[in-house]
Amino acid sequence: MLVERVQAGDQRAFDLLVKRYQHKIIGLVQRYVHDHSESHDVAQEAFIKAYKALANFRGESAFYTWLYRIAINTAKNYLVSKSKRPPGTDVDLDDLDSVAELTDLDTPENNLYRDEMLEVMNRTLENLPEELRVALQLRELEGMSYDEIAEVMGCPIGTVRSRIHRAREAIDNELKPLLSNN
Repeated sequence: MLVERVQAGDQRAFDLLVKRYQHKIIGLVQRYVHDHSESHDVAQEAFIKAYKALANFRGESAFYTWLYRIAINTAKNYLVSKSKRPPGTDVDLDDLDSVAELTDLDTPENNLYRDEMLEVMNRTLENLPEELRVALQLRELEGMSYDEIAEVMGCPIGTVRSRIHRAREAIDNELKPLLSNN
């Protein structure tokens, strides 16, 4: 409804959309642009691009999915313009449940085990192709459905399922030696 109001010329409705999504978009951009003030500038640029393109939004996808894609592209374009590469790890490993459980038992042994698992997962994620990392991030951290991920990534849903499966499989294969020792 807010999108329709903006398309009808109500600029205050866009302010409401910004308020609703600004924290998610800033968090997303910060995964690429690590400087705090620059990430806010890039997020603001993404909202400006979205505002200018809103007349073309047809509602075939959720507004957030559409905005998410604009924000990702804006962040990547920013990095290219600054001759920087996107980060190797898009996933905040502290958010993973299996690792979080280990922090409940704060012993030196568990801390060492957790740190070793994080190191292996970090290394594995860094070595994954970008399309696998992004698909896993969208599913696990952003909570997007497979349909939404397919739309954001511009590929068939079967490809999304395959990418997520391959990413999980790669992580599992690297963690198996650690898990079998405990």
